[in-house]
Amino acid sequence: MYESLGYGSRIYQVFLILCCLSISSAYAEQHPFQQLKSFLASTRSLTANFKQVTLDENNQAIQSSEGLFYLSRPGKFRWSYQTPYIQEIVSAQGKVYFYDADLEQVTIKNMDDSFGSTPALLLSGEIALEANFSLQEQGIDEGLQWIKLTPKKDESGFNYILIGLDNGSIGGMELSDNFGQLTRIYFSNVKKNISIEKQIFEFSVPAGVDVFEN
Repeated sequence: MYESLGYGSRIYQVFLILCCLSISSAYAEQHPFQQLKSFLASTRSLTANFKQVTLDENNQAIQSSEGLFYLSRPGKFRWSYQTPYIQEIVSAQGKVYFYDADLEQVTIKNMDDSFGSTPALLLSGEIALEANFSLQEQGIDEGLQWIKLTPKKDESGFNYILIGLDNGSIGGMELSDNFGQLTRIYFSNVKKNISIEKQIFEFSVPAGVDVFEN
């Protein structure tokens, strides 16, 4: 999946934002903006299946992958890619590990100082949604209620995020980066505030792989 470190870094921004964007069905009749805010105060853990599609500047699909997503707040997440390649993205002890089994390499980043820190702070619940993003309703498409989040700071690394809400839960997301690519992620089998084994959020570098840290 990660043909270059730069591409992996851009996808990482998607992951950090996604960790924040799910909502409780108890708020399904509230305004979509309020549903997002309610999530930040109520969600402590989450698991889901996901399908991710990346499109180029001509809106042509160039990558498709599927896997499992795990979240435990504050600041813990794991994306386990199962097809077409085995890959892991894991946050642990203030760092994020990108593991590509096929390339036999691990890239390690500090979560607190990457990408202007805004996504990571949003993940941890330490900043307000509307203080860092302009929100705009986008109507209903594909059965989802869409909200557009536009970052207020240029160093965010992306143009906008679209969040799709599905009957009180996160259904999908689209991110437009500064390189003309779109990343779409659709969620299914979403489960909120369940117990997740702590080893899910642990990562040990496999023997014999190349390690890059910055």
